Amino acid sequence: MGWFKKQLLDVIEWKDASNDILVYRYPMNNREEIMNSSTLVVRESQVAMFIHKGEIADVFGPGTYKLATENIPFLTKMLSLSTGGNSRIKAEVYFINTKRFMGLKWGTQNPIMMRDVDFGNIRLRGYGTFAIKVSDPTKFMRECFGTNAIYRVNDIVTQYKSSLIQLLTDVIGESKLSALDLAANYKDLGKMVEERAKTEFEPLGLKVSNFVIENLSLPEDVEKMLDERTKMGVIEDKMGTYTQFKAANAMGDIAKNPSGGGLAGLGVGLGAGANMGELFADSVAGAKNKRRQVTVQCVKCGASIPGKSKFCPECGATQVLSCPKCGEPISKGSKFCANCGEKLTVSEKVCPKCGKVLAPNAKFCPDCGEKIK
Repeated sequence: MGWFKKQLLDVIEWKDASNDILVYRYPMNNREEIMNSSTLVVRESQVAMFIHKGEIADVFGPGTYKLATENIPFLTKMLSLSTGGNSRIKAEVYFINTKRFMGLKWGTQNPIMMRDVDFGNIRLRGYGTFAIKVSDPTKFMRECFGTNAIYRVNDIVTQYKSSLIQLLTDVIGESKLSALDLAANYKDLGKMVEERAKTEFEPLGLKVSNFVIENLSLPEDVEKMLDERTKMGVIEDKMGTYTQFKAANAMGDIAKNPSGGGLAGLGVGLGAGANMGELFADSVAGAKNKRRQVTVQCVKCGASIPGKSKFCPECGATQVLSCPKCGEPISKGSKFCANCGEKLTVSEKVCPKCGKVLAPNAKFCPDCGEKIK
């Protein structure tokens, strides 16, 4: 009788002290049968299942149960048990953890290929977290779980993580977002992955939630290009500006190492040098043009004015003194032309109409055509 009592279970419960067990098979400890009046304790976020010969018999949610034939109708029917006494139940008991497991990590083992409007075909790598829970214990037991005594979260993550990466790849491709706009849409992309995951994981009795994209990184050469654009401080990158920037950098490299860089580097340096030479020549020419501007004194007030001015900006007097040979402006009282050296004759003859100072033998005014008497 003592051996027989050891074969019967009185209380069946699972005190989960772990953070990663999805399914736990209750240890029978060499006992084969469950007493008909035993107590079953199912805690919150747990579901208990009785399985007989690989087939699900009865499912119990959170609560405390006295195992009697009226509480386990399907198993009773299978075993054809009587309704009284200490009838024995021969079955396996599994506890399924239905809580949400947070902070599970995902990452791209291989790069995600995408076509970008700015950079063309590029490869992305990314990582983040997600959460998973058993939403339908019966489906989960039938579709995912075998006969293992313990089934851990890592087992399900290893098995189905690639499906999540595939969903993310589809979402990124269909969104048609540029690589520069992905960071601003991480949350929306994660929600789209969760929606797609419903059709993928619900038939398995699982639910994916809290899919978080922590980072999607560009290839190293693309990141370097973005860094250069940032240094330039240009919002819209025009090809001419970018080329000048690169040429200026090449000149700096050649200056540090004149013998290095090869013919290609030398060509870039010479091209940039030619552009800078042209800019320098233009600035010198502008300075020369400024120096060539001749100034003369106003014939009335003596103010310094541009040589070819017809009127004084200070007093408004007509400026009519010019060399009769070369036409260059001359100062009042000058005896020789500063441009051609022509000897000048002082004359007080002026046009009665416009006031222009005339040559001594002038018969008509060269400005207004007035006949001079």
